[in-house]
Amino acid sequence: MYTPKGKADKNHLLTEHMPLVKRLAHHMKAKLPPSVEVDDLVQAGMIGLLDAINRYEETHGAQFETYAVLRIRGAMLDELRNSDWLPRSMRQNMRKIEAAMSSLQQKLGHPPSESEVAKLLKLSLADYQDMLSDGGGHQLVYYEDFHDNDGNDSFLDRYAVDDADPLRSLLDGDFRQAVIDAIDALPPREKILMGLYYEEELNLKEIGAVMGVSESRVSQLHTQAVARLRAALREQAWTGPA
Repeated sequence: MYTPKGKADKNHLLTEHMPLVKRLAHHMKAKLPPSVEVDDLVQAGMIGLLDAINRYEETHGAQFETYAVLRIRGAMLDELRNSDWLPRSMRQNMRKIEAAMSSLQQKLGHPPSESEVAKLLKLSLADYQDMLSDGGGHQLVYYEDFHDNDGNDSFLDRYAVDDADPLRSLLDGDFRQAVIDAIDALPPREKILMGLYYEEELNLKEIGAVMGVSESRVSQLHTQAVARLRAALREQAWTGPA
C-alpha cells in the first residue's frame, strides 16, 4: 500500500503486521521462563515494528517483513536484556562454547560432539548440558554484535559494510548465504531441529514430540546449534569462503 506520493502507507504497514508481532512474541516466549510476560514482549515488539516502518524507506532492496522481523526481535531482546534475562555471565559462557566448537572443528575436521566440547571445557557432560539449558534464548544475531563490548572487532562487522544501516547490509550481502551454508554443515539432528523450528515454526514441545525427546532436550540442542552457527560465521568472516 502506498500514499498518493508513492511512499509506503505507514498505518497500513502497522495494522497488517501487528499479528506478526504477536506471533514472534509467543514464539520467543516458548523458550523463556514463566516470569517473562508475553504482553511485555508484544509491547516491545510493537516498538520494533514502528522503528522498522520509520526506517524502511531507507532500506531499498530489502523485503519489509524480513527487515521488520529483525527489528521486532531486536526490540524484544532489548526488553529481555533490560529485565536481566540475558545476563553477561550467560553470554560469556556461550562465547566459551563457541570458541571450543571452533577450535575442535579445526582440529577434528567435523562438528564436535557434546562430549568432545564438554571435555575441552573441562566439564562433565551433565554440566555442559546444564550450561546449554541456561543459555536458552541465545540468538544468532545481537545488535551489540556490531560493536563488541570487549573492544574487539566483531565478526558481524566483516559482513556489514554499510555504515548507514548494518542490518540492511546483512540482508543484501553475503551474510544470508553464510547462514545457509552454516546450517547445511550442522549435524543431521540439529539441522532437522532448526528446520522444524524456523521453517515449520513448530514450538519446542512439538519438536520434542517429532524427535522423540523432551522439550528441555530440544532447548539444549537448539542452543548448541545456534552456538555452532555463530562459531562458523565468525570463522568464515575471518578466513573468507572456502
